[in-house]
Amino acid sequence: MSPRHVALATLVAVIWGFNFVVIEWGMGDIPPLLFVALRFAAVVVPAAFFVPRPEAGWRTVALVGIFMSLGQFGFLYTSMDLGMPPGLAALVLQAQVLFTVLIAALWLREPPTRQQLAGVLVGAAGLAVVGIGRGGHVPLVALLLCLAGALSWGIGNVVSRRAGVKSGLSMAVWSSLVVPVPLVLLSLVVDGPAQVGDALTQLDGRAALSTLYTAGLASLVGYSIFNGLLARYPASSVVPFVLIAPPVAMLSAWILLDEAPNAAEAVGGLVVLAGVLVALRRTGERPTLPVSDRSEPRSPQVSSTV
Repeated sequence: MSPRHVALATLVAVIWGFNFVVIEWGMGDIPPLLFVALRFAAVVVPAAFFVPRPEAGWRTVALVGIFMSLGQFGFLYTSMDLGMPPGLAALVLQAQVLFTVLIAALWLREPPTRQQLAGVLVGAAGLAVVGIGRGGHVPLVALLLCLAGALSWGIGNVVSRRAGVKSGLSMAVWSSLVVPVPLVLLSLVVDGPAQVGDALTQLDGRAALSTLYTAGLASLVGYSIFNGLLARYPASSVVPFVLIAPPVAMLSAWILLDEAPNAAEAVGGLVVLAGVLVALRRTGERPTLPVSDRSEPRSPQVSSTV
């Protein structure tokens, strides 16, 4: 990866790391599925009126939205609502790195290099150290939901990589169309019309600011860059950057939410960063051409945002 793209990928990881604290801070009494729907409604409107449709078929765009946005964040927000702390949520969600590398190797025939595989394994070891250090105080259902979010994200990464859409902004915006309505309907079923109505009529400034950050920076900026990088480089070269997010989330939670990391979390965080450095050490490899989704028609070429 070029130095510019390395810097962009690092920026995305930092934005996403802080995002976990912003979600925890802003959710309050809002049902989690409704909160996700509000986030992606803010992504779609008004951006969909100005951003051209991505050069991919509707099925591909919908699949990216279902797995990378609806599934990932529906599971994540619900997990955090059930007791998953933001720092640990950021950590567990990075199982998506392992899922992405495995799925890409099997589906796209993009096996990681030995160095990339070693870096991912080192990062996974760091995640395990932090997880063991946290103890068993997190509800099992919250942990499983967070892992389900990681799997959904991993599938979305591979679908996005296969599509090869170089305009990450167009994919981020248009794939978000599939998120708000299904999650509002699901929230009405799970939480009930009364709770949904109360939450919508009692939105406060914290919820609004949280939505602006998660929609504007985490979704529009973050996924625009991330999807653009996935179109240029193998998934195993891009996704290890996201391992930077957990240390950022834990540090942010320490400063802003008084969730002080213990020794295991601190050591594990450093090991995660070491794994990223190993995976991303330059080996002279060049970007590979994206795998085209030849089964669907494409619209005219759209310029890249990264």
